[in-house]
Amino acid sequence: MTTHEGDNLPEKQPTSGELEAADPIADPGLPAHTWRPTDVDPKAEKRAERQIATLFGLSAVCTVLFVVSYFTLEIGEVTTTIGGLGASTLALGLTLGGALLLIGIGIIQWARKLMADHEIVEMRHPARSSDEDREAAVADLTTGLEESGIARRPLVRNSLLGAVGVLALPVPLVLLRDLGPLPKDALFHTIWEQGMRVVRDVVGTPIRPSDMQIGDLINAEPAAIFETDEEGEPLVEGVDLQVAKSKGAVILVRMGPDEITPGKGREDWGVDGILCYSKICTHVGCPISLYERTTHHVLCPCHQSTFDLADSARVVFGPAARPLPQLPLMVDSEGYLVAQRDFNEPVGPSFWERG
Repeated sequence: MTTHEGDNLPEKQPTSGELEAADPIADPGLPAHTWRPTDVDPKAEKRAERQIATLFGLSAVCTVLFVVSYFTLEIGEVTTTIGGLGASTLALGLTLGGALLLIGIGIIQWARKLMADHEIVEMRHPARSSDEDREAAVADLTTGLEESGIARRPLVRNSLLGAVGVLALPVPLVLLRDLGPLPKDALFHTIWEQGMRVVRDVVGTPIRPSDMQIGDLINAEPAAIFETDEEGEPLVEGVDLQVAKSKGAVILVRMGPDEITPGKGREDWGVDGILCYSKICTHVGCPISLYERTTHHVLCPCHQSTFDLADSARVVFGPAARPLPQLPLMVDSEGYLVAQRDFNEPVGPSFWERG
């Protein structure tokens, strides 16, 4: 049987590195634009405006209910509840969330139903656009603002501004008010007053000069934070107690009277070599008590500010800007250490001006 060249031979396949020629893919283009009902039906357009304005109006109502809930629903010893949940927390969360949600839904509906609906294709360009492109972008933004209809749709515009305004004005004030009572002059005064005893921290026992030896350092507090009424209830409690303890905390230290260099006008602020200083560092307010008895230096553990307690707590090292405030001491009729008066300067960090 004779075969001829090319008969029944397998078709040649492309080898590695060879590519078959292919027809280019045609540009599919953009699908035909589909008009929205609000684009072609004036009634649908007006109906959409009313719906959006209603959403903004309901947002304003939620904001008003938020404020009303804050002031009317009781919390504390007598707490209003709804279904076993705290009514105040539930109402505040729902009303504030509703106010924000309704504004968001209204803006989304505005964009979907009333703002201009045009397909835009933007080709890739360098990271930094040319000046012409930037000008075109500003022009497009201006056009978009005009096409949003904010100028010719006063109902939508005014209802949005009203909802945002009602939400923006009272809500921050209410939330800031909830941070706590106004400080008034609390930055410049503590709970210390004339005749108040200096007591040991935690246990609250009063201190006599004879209880301390030279070199001792005692962490102390004002006696008022441990006092109770006739029924045994504390006179200071809650937030007021925490503030009183944090601002009134002091350290008592005893050294030889001849080792003390009293500041001007402070000659009678100590009792038999016992001096009292604020425990709050004047740098950023850390509590201090690391005492070196041979040098009479006390160290703040946070940033190593060091104070010389024998020299009116003068700063000898570190970032603190001023000495520790000193509490003048005296002895009461029963022989216990008491304050002559409150500190004559604010305690704590040095971030405000002092005379």
